[in-house]
Amino acid sequence: MKRFMNAALSSLLLTAILIPAQSIAAETSMNGLAEEGTPVQVDSSYKFNFTNQEKTGYRTVVYDNNGAPLYDSSVGYGFVNQTSALPPREVHPASITSDGTGFYIKEPGFYAEPKYEKDNYNNYGMAFRIQAPPGAYSVYVKTTSDAADTTVSVSGMQTSRLLKAGYWDAAKLVPMKYTISAKGKEWTYTYANGREYLDIEIEPNKINTPVGIEEIVLQPIAPRMRADETLPTMYILGDSTVKSYTFDEAPMSGWGQIMDSMFHLNKVNVINYSMGGRSFKNAYTEGRLNDILMTGSIGDYVLIQFGHNDESTDEFRRYGRGSTEAMYETLIKEVYLPAIQARGMIPVLVTPMSRVKGDASPGYVYTNSFKTRKFPDILKRIAEEKGLTLIDLNSESLKYYNEIGVEATTAIFMSIEAGETPGKTNDGSYANGHPSKKIDGTHYKEALAKQFARIIVTEFMKKELAGDPTASSIVSYLKGNVKQAALTGDWSKIFPEMANDTITADGAFYRNQIEKLLQLGVMNKDHQGNFNPDAAMTVGEFIRSLSELMDLKKTIFDGYPDGELSREMMGAILDDAYHAKFTSMPKYMTDYNGTSVVPGDPGYDPNLDSGARGAMYYPLVSWEQLTDTADIAPHLVSKIKDAYELGLIRSEKGIARGKMVNGTELEPEVLVTREKAAKALYFMWVLDHQVKVENDVSSLK
Repeated sequence: MKRFMNAALSSLLLTAILIPAQSIAAETSMNGLAEEGTPVQVDSSYKFNFTNQEKTGYRTVVYDNNGAPLYDSSVGYGFVNQTSALPPREVHPASITSDGTGFYIKEPGFYAEPKYEKDNYNNYGMAFRIQAPPGAYSVYVKTTSDAADTTVSVSGMQTSRLLKAGYWDAAKLVPMKYTISAKGKEWTYTYANGREYLDIEIEPNKINTPVGIEEIVLQPIAPRMRADETLPTMYILGDSTVKSYTFDEAPMSGWGQIMDSMFHLNKVNVINYSMGGRSFKNAYTEGRLNDILMTGSIGDYVLIQFGHNDESTDEFRRYGRGSTEAMYETLIKEVYLPAIQARGMIPVLVTPMSRVKGDASPGYVYTNSFKTRKFPDILKRIAEEKGLTLIDLNSESLKYYNEIGVEATTAIFMSIEAGETPGKTNDGSYANGHPSKKIDGTHYKEALAKQFARIIVTEFMKKELAGDPTASSIVSYLKGNVKQAALTGDWSKIFPEMANDTITADGAFYRNQIEKLLQLGVMNKDHQGNFNPDAAMTVGEFIRSLSELMDLKKTIFDGYPDGELSREMMGAILDDAYHAKFTSMPKYMTDYNGTSVVPGDPGYDPNLDSGARGAMYYPLVSWEQLTDTADIAPHLVSKIKDAYELGLIRSEKGIARGKMVNGTELEPEVLVTREKAAKALYFMWVLDHQVKVENDVSSLK
């Protein structure tokens, strides 16, 4: 830790001693620097002129009989044959020409991998390398060609993702702050560099169309000092197992979504930049890491967990997400850590939780899923070498799975059966079961996200007690009762929704739904702390729970006699609740019914595309195909038919987790257990929320 802080201070001193000064051209093109940090002197080594016209303060790059100069570390600049991207991208310095107004190149042909044209292509062009230490720079590039013909990028960044503003999260709470400006022949971007050099890449967009470069200016930007009385920030960066989810994705959750509930938010900000499909590689190339580093201040924390998508076997595609072990280590040691360090921020590494075998049988013992590419081991070794704080969620996750057993572990991963949720994935609705037709052993529900957050906090407490200064400072922001829980191991006051009889074995089958309803206060435990999932549900309790959950008047349900709740009675009550609450069909039933997000659609992300298409929300078995509708009480038939066709009640016989299947029996006279009531109530709770609102509701208004 001391090594890290010393290096950070050295970087701060290096930038602080430089005196503000810049060319009028650069000053005009790079406005708004005051908001990004303090601009510091542009040394002549960071101002490059590619024309024959002398420019004061610029270093002229000379085109001579040997052509364009190749990179020479003793000189500190020059053109390269391969970029610093992973994998390296081929460029063509030998094809560069000059007419005195700039350096030009045109390409007679491009490369694109069939079927992966958007992920793996190369239009070649040129790349100019500049020796510049880790730190932030405002990058200004003046090209000889128009932006319509030219793609400019810096050190392997994916320019197409950075040309327009947007949001880093699903709920649109975390805006993109640092985008690329490409207007006419001027290109600017604010970039946090981790290597000892950076590449300015000039790539043609059209075959045989000359593109080129006239001028480059790098302006160092000092690390941001935190303003007085401004809170420190904990930035969380990871993949789908860390991200914050919206209601349309229920019940999926990530541990990053839970972390803010553990801290005093009047002492520290907690911002989750995580997103599904991300890895060390593509979180860098799309600018996600860069936005954190340019936004953050000295002393802020960056918690990083990647590894699942890094396992992808597309590591040699230009914008693939996978990495070999060597690439993974290079990204951490040469891209991430030096850039974080140069900005005066503090990295914390988190090993990725282990995936589980979705179809494991009872008694199965879980072992680490990272068997081929041992990314958690690499993270642990790097943390040891660099003196960094590391939370070993990988090892602790395995301990937890084996502690609660296979049935309970499977239940809180994304094991989805028909009627469990109206939410969706990229491939359509979950309402008839998981569209991938499997038990997803990577993604998980909120009940497990809470346990991972608990584990992470507990590990911070252990490290504080062992003398880790970073852990100690993070622990100082925890809520007092969370500290106490981490010390004693008693989390009953933090998660009072946990019931004794729904943690392990078959009682955990609907643990996620049960815990949410207990958390919201619409269902209860007995005096021994048990939920009694197999006990019969009563009509009165169901109406009371549903009324509170959906903010409905209980008088809507007058006329239903109390007593044990049958399935036909539950269906009629759900139908009444639906029509009392909704004047039009929720988007779960319309916009997301039988649709997929496909290439070309707004919001399409190739990293989240499994290839499945169009899973339906509405029951796969029609009302006419049900075999026992004649058993329904005549006065309830119309309501039950309506509720069924709306997807509010479905067959419970013949369905299974990991399969997208419906049964043909409605079983109208069967009594409803408390756990099955919780399943139906949870479904209605999700249906009652706007689709793109962050799903972190922990209490009713």
